[in-house]
Amino acid sequence: MNHKIFKIGMIGAGAISDIYITNIQTKFKYLELVAISANHLENAEKKAEKYSLTACTTEELLRREDIEIVVVLTPVATHYALIKQALNANKHVYTEKTICETTKQAEELLKLAEEKKLVLGCAPDTFLGNCFQTAKAALEEGKIGTVHSFAISINRNNDILTAMFPFLRQPGAGALRDYMVYYLTALTHLLGPVEKCSAMIQSPYLTRINPVPNTSGYNEEISTPNESIIVSALQLRNGCIGTIHENNETLIIDFAEFTLYGTKGILKLGNPNEFGNPVHLLEVSSKFEITDTVLDTIGEYSENDRGVGLAEMAEAIEEKKKPLASAEMAYHVLEVIEAMERSSISGKAEEICSVF
Repeated sequence: MNHKIFKIGMIGAGAISDIYITNIQTKFKYLELVAISANHLENAEKKAEKYSLTACTTEELLRREDIEIVVVLTPVATHYALIKQALNANKHVYTEKTICETTKQAEELLKLAEEKKLVLGCAPDTFLGNCFQTAKAALEEGKIGTVHSFAISINRNNDILTAMFPFLRQPGAGALRDYMVYYLTALTHLLGPVEKCSAMIQSPYLTRINPVPNTSGYNEEISTPNESIIVSALQLRNGCIGTIHENNETLIIDFAEFTLYGTKGILKLGNPNEFGNPVHLLEVSSKFEITDTVLDTIGEYSENDRGVGLAEMAEAIEEKKKPLASAEMAYHVLEVIEAMERSSISGKAEEICSVF
């Protein structure tokens, strides 16, 4: 089959753009990146010079008739306006996580894409990596029997992260929308939609002293108002229950736990911010000894393969089917995040209406 080559325009020239550009140019042969824009044009010009691209304003990029897919790599607070602008320019859109700040915004974008018969896709696409595809196959093969519960725990160091990445101080870039979104996406990919949840959320340090030399504002007070600690209990539509906990006020970054408990065994998975971590199958032998087997890998994405969701979306467009990193899935995850926020205020479990 002769695959169509999709010409890509990229909005955003921040830190994440380098891996996207590199992967599009070296790994995904049916994608051709032709132009890049940024809020500050000089940032786009630097990336354009480095990777042999054309730098332009976002308005110029969206006017280009040859560009069919726009990739949005800007902070989440800007997603709604940029995605809407791109859809109105009759471009398919793939955006970095989270799809936008609110489900009200997301609902409008999904309707607009449907009306214009365009495809809207959304990261994180790490669930398409070897780790979670191997786990998905193990579940479908019944290797751990019926899964009744799960336990997920995440930790990060916001003293370091908010100093190194100032966008984490912006609205919509707290622990939920910036990072828990990886775990919720992986969880729902494996086990299906969430039905209800309850949560407690804290923002213990509204300001802090920047401890990282050679960063802007080193040794000065910086504002860090976003949420950084979340504990939530979730019930999925299949009856499975579990907990997800994130603490961004710890010394160590990404000492993650992701465990699925089944009637025949236990799966211990890697960090959903990465693609290729091993999957451990824990079983009990006839002598009641625990065996720990690393499962054979399924899939071809084990490195930092960001952009695979974009590549899969391009194939889905050509084949006229839904992409795996779909806007519907991203909407559902955002609804879960909003339900956690409401629950933390109300003290009650909150229902999730959407499915995907």
